[in-house]
Amino acid sequence: MSILQAIILGIVQGLTEFLPVSSSAHLVLVPWWLNWPEPSLAFDTLLHWGTLLAVVAFFWRTWVDMVVALVNRLRGRRDPDGRDRLLLLLVVATIPAALAGFLLKDYFEAAFGSPAAIGFFLIVTGVLLVIAERWPRGHKPLTGVSWLDALIIGLVQAIAILPGISRSGSTMSAGMVRGFDRPTAARFSFLMSAPIIFGAGLTQLPDLVKQGANGEGVALFLGFAAAAVTGFLTIRFLLRYLQSNTFYPFVIYVWIIGAATIVRALMLR
Repeated sequence: MSILQAIILGIVQGLTEFLPVSSSAHLVLVPWWLNWPEPSLAFDTLLHWGTLLAVVAFFWRTWVDMVVALVNRLRGRRDPDGRDRLLLLLVVATIPAALAGFLLKDYFEAAFGSPAAIGFFLIVTGVLLVIAERWPRGHKPLTGVSWLDALIIGLVQAIAILPGISRSGSTMSAGMVRGFDRPTAARFSFLMSAPIIFGAGLTQLPDLVKQGANGEGVALFLGFAAAAVTGFLTIRFLLRYLQSNTFYPFVIYVWIIGAATIVRALMLR
């Protein structure tokens, strides 16, 4: 993989991790459409770590407040805003995806090799976004997340391991169904991405070290940096966009890309 390809894929990852269009699908389809070498799973994971850095940097004050609130709770002082509880709920929301990734790893990896399947799942992502938009509006605050909310959204995140099912799109949709407005659902979705991305990255750490030792360190670093910077800017954009706009432009996009991918995959058979 060239340095230019690594940077482009980093930008793609930074955009699509948070926009509801599936980063896993784009990291497969962009090289497939452009006839580039298929990036390794370790490289994909490093790009996701770039977007993890974006989440930590953008919400750094929220993370600090949650950790401080949890420490104070252990000392017997409850946080009136429930930020200590929110941190625990993020952990709960991570468990289903972690279990699914561990138990069904081979199945999910096989799905990455089928562009037609990815195209189909992109169309499913669009359907989920339409359901969320047509669901009655709610105004539950972020600190109002319940244990049931966390579990349901976490189960949806587990399904989003399939390439083409947008993690952000599906979890934001689930959040809206559970009574959150678009920006609040987005904030919870972005925050809950951090633990699962970090854990997935740890499992690929040996392969990352090996790739760096094989002379791919510069490309890996630049891809990581591109994903981090683009991801940070995308979070800021989307939270502002969702204040007064809908998911429908993303619905049209994933349906067009999904349908085009299925058609091309069938023609190449």
